[in-house]
Amino acid sequence: MIYPTVIASLTGGLMIGFAAAMLVLFNGRIAGISGILGGLLQAGTGDKAWRVLFVLGLVTAPFVYRIIFGLPAVTIDAGTIELIIAGLLVGIGTRYASGCTSGHGVCGISRGSIRSIVATLTFMAAGFVTVYLTRHLLGL
Repeated sequence: MIYPTVIASLTGGLMIGFAAAMLVLFNGRIAGISGILGGLLQAGTGDKAWRVLFVLGLVTAPFVYRIIFGLPAVTIDAGTIELIIAGLLVGIGTRYASGCTSGHGVCGISRGSIRSIVATLTFMAAGFVTVYLTRHLLGL
């Protein structure tokens, strides 16, 4: 393991956990990004202010990180079409699972939700199978 990566990962994980805990403690809401964004896009909900601030924090955080630390080199092996298809599949999956990785994987498991544990195991297994099929069997 590379030491700076471990520190950055630990720090990021602690910050995500702290933010999720603060949202549930002070607002009574689960920090599931798809639910937060979905509620923001729905008409007639009266709780848009905290949702806007949450999404604004998600969008501005990389820029703040860039100013302080600079950006790491990133290599994406997939093309634009593959990324669009993957994004659509993730979006469809969050609707079927009634939540996303942050809602189920971070917040749901920490609350001991059986539904979230099953959902997380399912989407992790689907990810493993997808990578195995595309990288090892199909050679993409």
